Amino acid sequence: VLIQKEKENYLINLDPAVFDCLYEPNLDIRDTIKYKQVMESYNLGPNGAIITSLNLFSTNIHKVVELLENKKTCEENLEYVVVDTPGQLEVFSWSASGKLISDSLALVYPTILIYVIDLVRNQNPNVFVSNMLYALSIMYKMQLPLVIVYNKKDIVIEDLCVKWMKDYNLLQSAINEQSDYISSFS
Repeated sequence: VLIQKEKENYLINLDPAVFDCLYEPNLDIRDTIKYKQVMESYNLGPNGAIITSLNLFSTNIHKVVELLENKKTCEENLEYVVVDTPGQLEVFSWSASGKLISDSLALVYPTILIYVIDLVRNQNPNVFVSNMLYALSIMYKMQLPLVIVYNKKDIVIEDLCVKWMKDYNLLQSAINEQSDYISSFS
């Protein structure tokens, strides 16, 4: 979208395990940290290797911040820095390196977190409540503003989720219609 609107942007990929970014990042963790080598070297599973890769990357976050500061001063028309993090919530949001990276970037630019939610799955009120709790936990953990973005709008419209956000009684009714253990928790 930023490219289509001809905005000057800088794209950073921080997912060391992604096979195809679907965009050309300006800075890519995969250029310096090899995920599979981290798995083998440290005898880790997939999530452990992603966390360790982020930990290794975060040891040089000062260089990324310096690079962005230089970009900001040299290219006055640079409007956005987009950082694509691993999709596993706990890997970035609840790791020390995730917080360090977010805090460091927030020193250079006004920073907003974007939490992408699967709209199709969110039609279930229990999944909706879980995602809202995740969103709140991320916002409180990172201490940064957060925007919720629904994807897959080509499959399902977001009206139901928006109604649930605006009307607690409507959400409560939908939860009560479910008759399983998780509904009582929700």
